[in-house]
Amino acid sequence: MNLKKYFIRALHRLQKGPGYTYKELLVWYCDNTNTHGPKRIIKEGPKKKLIWFFLTLLFASLVFWQWGILINTYLSYNVTSSLSIGFKTMKFPAVTVCNANPFKYSEVKHLLKELDRLIEAALERILQPTPGNGSNTSSPPLDLELWHQIPLVLIDEHDKDNPIILDIFESNLAAGGNETAAGNQTAAGGNQTAESNQTSEGNQTAAGGNQTSEGNQTAAPPAPANTTSEEKKYKLAVKLCSHQGSGNCTYRNFTSAAQAVTEWYILQSTSILSRVPLQERIRMGYQAEDMILACLYGAEPCNYKNFTQIYHPDHGNCYIFNWGMDEEALNSSNPGAEFGLKLILDISQQDYIPYLSSAAGARLMLHQQKSFPFLKDQGIYAMAGTETSIGVLVDELERMGYPYSDCTMNGSDVPVKNLYSQYNTSYSIQACLRSCFQNHMIEICGCGHYMFPLPEGVNYCNNEDNPGWAYCYSSLRSSIKHRQICIDSCKETCNDTQYKMTISMADWPSEASEDWIFHILSYERDMSTNVTLDRNGIIKLNIYFQEYNYRTISESAATTIVWLLSSLGGQFGFWMGGSVLCLIEFGEIIIDSLWITVINVIGWCKGLKQKRAQARYPDAPPTVSELVEAHTNLGFQHEDAGALPRDEALPPEPGTPPPNYDSLRVQPLDVLGPDSDAETE
Repeated sequence: MNLKKYFIRALHRLQKGPGYTYKELLVWYCDNTNTHGPKRIIKEGPKKKLIWFFLTLLFASLVFWQWGILINTYLSYNVTSSLSIGFKTMKFPAVTVCNANPFKYSEVKHLLKELDRLIEAALERILQPTPGNGSNTSSPPLDLELWHQIPLVLIDEHDKDNPIILDIFESNLAAGGNETAAGNQTAAGGNQTAESNQTSEGNQTAAGGNQTSEGNQTAAPPAPANTTSEEKKYKLAVKLCSHQGSGNCTYRNFTSAAQAVTEWYILQSTSILSRVPLQERIRMGYQAEDMILACLYGAEPCNYKNFTQIYHPDHGNCYIFNWGMDEEALNSSNPGAEFGLKLILDISQQDYIPYLSSAAGARLMLHQQKSFPFLKDQGIYAMAGTETSIGVLVDELERMGYPYSDCTMNGSDVPVKNLYSQYNTSYSIQACLRSCFQNHMIEICGCGHYMFPLPEGVNYCNNEDNPGWAYCYSSLRSSIKHRQICIDSCKETCNDTQYKMTISMADWPSEASEDWIFHILSYERDMSTNVTLDRNGIIKLNIYFQEYNYRTISESAATTIVWLLSSLGGQFGFWMGGSVLCLIEFGEIIIDSLWITVINVIGWCKGLKQKRAQARYPDAPPTVSELVEAHTNLGFQHEDAGALPRDEALPPEPGTPPPNYDSLRVQPLDVLGPDSDAETE
């Protein structure tokens, strides 16, 4: 009950209000506040009042300006990076080794036979010095249908304003109707046009008329071999069309024919290999027992069984040491080469695919446990015939999450479906970017690219089922819009470990020791007394921690709530001499002002309501005497003046007039006249 009474009294007090006007409230505040300045405004003379009013207003403005800057700085969520160096027993990184060549040529030759014959014939026509000097075509006819799906063309740039596109396999050298290159224009007679100023990076669009793969195209041979460099104006380009026979085509131009041939062969082989089952592709690759000849970790021997096999589309069979999927990750006891991983690999360079792999060696990468190795982006090459030593330094990155940075802990808040989750690996931005590209590829082109994992129910692209896939892939890869969408959708990981490598190489084995080393390695692998290995296929690797110090680069908030409050208070105290209590006083006067406003508004509403009532009933209410007479004197009837005409007015009532009861009406003192005073005396 006491609590209820307290709340009722508090409500009545709030309804009553502060009890003074705005001016009185302001004067009271200036006279009682602890803030410097306002008190001097009401205490000093007129001139000093004006000076102190100006100074108080100026410094208050400075305080609010500084407060705005400080709050904006805090809300920007800046971070500071700190570097610390520690010493501890560290986990040895996962080591992925692959062959630079994805498949053995002896195993995949039957699939690429027609493709190899096509490129050999094309190179023969490109490099022949004069017309008609090519080799006799006694071999079986070429599969030109495969060629016309993604053809190579020559671009004659002798006339830069009107370059000519030449078909390599066109036999009618004297035919008219040249295929010229002059932008996205349609020429009469089935001539195709393309842009003249072509670079090695851009894709030029050709929009010719009704062009077919065997149209009237001039295939004049390139300049003879004895011409000068200024006269050699031929470039090789890959022609990509939305579908065969379509005029909607692009030309991927290259400065070197070697680049064009490699790109063309990759596109064609991708289409062929995408139809091969995964287990068959694994069988055609390099097996662990053939590739890993020797292994030693610290003082403990190891072999190919200590490696985990995965299939990588770029490099075929890859093998990961210390991946940590099935067992605990290995720790390194000490820094130095004798405590690291030593490998001897055989890359079998003599069995490389000639037009697919132009680099020979091993591709390797150091990465965290349970993470997928993206060797094309982060891997390094180890050259054949050398001993490559790799000293490792560890950097641990610790980023702050939202709102300080847009990073993710495990990728669960990323809107892109991670297609690499089928490997049970952790999230990485490389996996996100590739998954995003593959999703766009499936959505736009209707099939997935061979180099990336596939979601369920989707097939890889190939020339038979998807004739325009290469055109679609090239357009998507060069699209800045789709690339930016993937960049905006994917996030960096908040915690990451990077391995900095120091690489050194030396010839291995030496000329003095190569004989016995090759004999031993050949016997151990093939159980043969003959030497089956040579310097072109052997690689030795030493991977170790260069030192046991590790660096931790961590982020911390540059501005905290403590910093914000202390900075706000410092500015307020410096310019105005105020404190938190001064802010409470200012809040009190604001609340009082609001209550005064509320009470004034309520009073105004009541007054407005009374005015409306008076407008509806203009006459004054009857007096007490009028009400009494209405009940006692039946002859007395109160009527408004002018209610009856003068001629019809009632005659005066006989008898004694009624007493004057108007004295019962409450009237103000200043209304009473002198007669009333005399009567009271």
